[in-house]
Amino acid sequence: MSIRKRLTQEESRLAALEAARALLIELGPQAVTLKAVATRIGRTHANLLHHFGSASGLQKALAEYHAEQVCEVIAETVKANRAGEGGSPRQIVDLAFDAFDREGGAALAGWMLLHGNEDALDPLVEVIHDLVNELDEHGAGKMRPAAHALCMMALGDAMLGAPLTRSLGLDRDSARETATRMLVEAAVVAGIAPVQAC
Repeated sequence: MSIRKRLTQEESRLAALEAARALLIELGPQAVTLKAVATRIGRTHANLLHHFGSASGLQKALAEYHAEQVCEVIAETVKANRAGEGGSPRQIVDLAFDAFDREGGAALAGWMLLHGNEDALDPLVEVIHDLVNELDEHGAGKMRPAAHALCMMALGDAMLGAPLTRSLGLDRDSARETATRMLVEAAVVAGIAPVQAC
């Protein structure tokens, strides 16, 4: 008989969110169910119900957790760039695009909207809002339009980028290149020009 390690409530919730994020990346949003996550972490369905209340509650928590993880790395990259310690605008663009594409952010958002779970995106929007506020130079708000455009471009590219670039005869990275130029130009206008452009 195996003895299961007793986790604190926070450890158990975090393990569930990490498992849900792995399922999202590996199999897509339809695979993020209470049963699948419980199985992956060796817990019961009831344990996850206790933490999240429902499958939509789990997906809402996952959207917030996913955004927090990505935004933390983006914030570090932006701060490193501003301090002249590395972190290029292209790295920032790649982090945003990858969060929506390879890491399943766009698929999760689409899945939740399709299933009438619009409010589940509120935490995602709040996390992005908090990141932009944190990085905003003295509350001037000059980078808000660029941050908004970057998120919209990353979301759109994740959903339609591959077929659209093929159709238009463009390189698959063309939206990322455009987003990088936009970010560099916005930073120059805002007076916080990045140390390096690519």
